[in-house]
Amino acid sequence: MKAERITKEALKAKIEQGEPVTILDVRNPFDFENSDVKLPGALHIPVADLEARAGEFDPDREVVAYCT
Repeated sequence: MKAERITKEALKAKIEQGEPVTILDVRNPFDFENSDVKLPGALHIPVADLEARAGEFDPDREVVAYCT
């Protein structure tokens, strides 16, 4: 798996063009719960849980992970 950076503008364009994208918020539970920044539709899966939950992702969708 290759990880590349994507700008918020490029991600917005992908979403607007209807490209299949899964957005992951990988912040720890404390930071997630205490933040007012949450992307609509994003899945919250802390980075520590990613390996165990990797089977939940659709292999036909690009996955974009973010944290603040």
